[in-house]
Amino acid sequence: MALTGGMFASGHTTPRLGIDLAGGTSITLTAVNQPGQPNAINKTNMDTAVDIMNRRVNGLGVSETEVQTQGDRNIIVNIPRGTNSKEAQQQVGTTAKLYFRPVLQREPQGATGHPTPSSSSGKSGSPSPGATGSPSPSASTGSGKQKATGSDTPSASATAQGRAVTDGLKKTSPTPSATGSASPTATSPSPSPSGSTGSSDLQARYASLDCTKPSAQNSAGQGAKPGEPTVACGKDGKIWSKFLLGPVSVDGQDVKKAQAVFDTQGASGWQVQMTFDSKGAKKFADITGQLAQKTSPQNEFAIVLDDQVVSHPFVQTAISGGQAEISGSFNQQDAQSLANMLSYGALPLSFKESSVTTVTAALGGQQLHAGLLAGAIGLALVIIYLVFYYRGLSLIAVASLMVSAILTYVIMSLLGPAIHFALNLPAVCGAIVAIGITADSFIVYFERIRDEIREGRSLRPAVERAWPRARRTVLVSDFVSFLAAAVLFIVTVGKVQGFAFTLGLTTLLDVVVVFLFTKPLMTLLARRKFFANGSKWSGLDPKSLGVNPPLRRTRRPAGPTAGPADPKEA
Repeated sequence: MALTGGMFASGHTTPRLGIDLAGGTSITLTAVNQPGQPNAINKTNMDTAVDIMNRRVNGLGVSETEVQTQGDRNIIVNIPRGTNSKEAQQQVGTTAKLYFRPVLQREPQGATGHPTPSSSSGKSGSPSPGATGSPSPSASTGSGKQKATGSDTPSASATAQGRAVTDGLKKTSPTPSATGSASPTATSPSPSPSGSTGSSDLQARYASLDCTKPSAQNSAGQGAKPGEPTVACGKDGKIWSKFLLGPVSVDGQDVKKAQAVFDTQGASGWQVQMTFDSKGAKKFADITGQLAQKTSPQNEFAIVLDDQVVSHPFVQTAISGGQAEISGSFNQQDAQSLANMLSYGALPLSFKESSVTTVTAALGGQQLHAGLLAGAIGLALVIIYLVFYYRGLSLIAVASLMVSAILTYVIMSLLGPAIHFALNLPAVCGAIVAIGITADSFIVYFERIRDEIREGRSLRPAVERAWPRARRTVLVSDFVSFLAAAVLFIVTVGKVQGFAFTLGLTTLLDVVVVFLFTKPLMTLLARRKFFANGSKWSGLDPKSLGVNPPLRRTRRPAGPTAGPADPKEA
């Protein structure tokens, strides 16, 4: 009842349909080598591009979206109806852009009274205790780790690492601070952007920017040129921050390699190691040398992926040699997510649209109609069999099937807005298969009860004695079905996962229905005369089950004689 009430209260009274049932858009993208990268189209880069696009469309709140390679240079993206197809088309068709920009100003939003990131631990612009005397200086301003939150900007939906995750940037070998004047975009020690950007329009944009709004998160930095300052949004945990950023100092293309590693010799834990090419190493040394002379937040550089800040660590000294480590409150998933983002920016691929077609739901609707018809015929045959074989007991089975069907429908309707679950044809198939699995559980229990009656027990004790044995069988059977569904869900992709998910869901619901509905209902009906007395139409008639009345011995009359009175009887 609570689930049903929640379904009507949410307003989502029908399951969300997949592209094969609701229609949608199919986009074919063809990979193109960028200048200077003639051999960039390979399996590794194509798989990485698929991962990028998956993150982007998932960030739009799309589920049941299929992103898969076709051949050696094509990627097919199928997006269900109900999504802004133009926005999705723009998201998947653009190359991931990664830039390193100096932070001029930042301000947290959406958390009244929350300390600013630069002062959350009282260590703004100062070395951390753990960095004192260390050959690899680092600082800590973190307040804890930040994990993925499914922001509205797809490129940052995997993880929006901010200051709290990346406590500091430390070099792999000590290097004295670089000398020289700071860049014009990062010289002003004043927190105000005035005088550092040279653009009153940009200052006005920063002042009015509200990163708590999804529209601002998606559009804050769009259209900004690498050589110009810009504004951007980023997320630290549950708190959005707005940033005023200087021109690009290092291009993501200059990142040669990025990987997550665990520090086995120190106390840094998980960290991200970056290796730059020769050009990027020089630019990175220059900008870190300039930033190291400043105070928070102007000693930070923002890692910007697809116009959104995914991390903004600070530096205390110039980092030369082309190698750097980002350390902080990372766990393995956080470190790998940030390393993947850094790798995306170095992906030397771009894509052109080969075709964009609209998929109609006509064929899927016909198939759905045929599938539902087949399911209805199968359910009718099951009910006819139950009525013919179990008679009165079939009422319990049918009622249990109806409860299971209602629960399945309600949960599927609620999972649409909750986790963007979309019902497709294979998922419908999984629900039809589940009819047999659910009916099998009832049959196991009924047969155990009948076995107890065949052994001469009355109905009420038979119901209680049959339950433990039937319960074990049902659990083992459902565990095997659920295990198969789980393995199928893990090792497959696309629509087959819909079949596996539905099969696993209905298997779990089978356990719930048998334990919380079928067994209590059977216990209640066992007290009714119709079932307790073994009516002919109850399905529990002792005679029809082959139960013979117990043999009774005739007692002999007591007397003085031990032998027969009539000699002939001897």
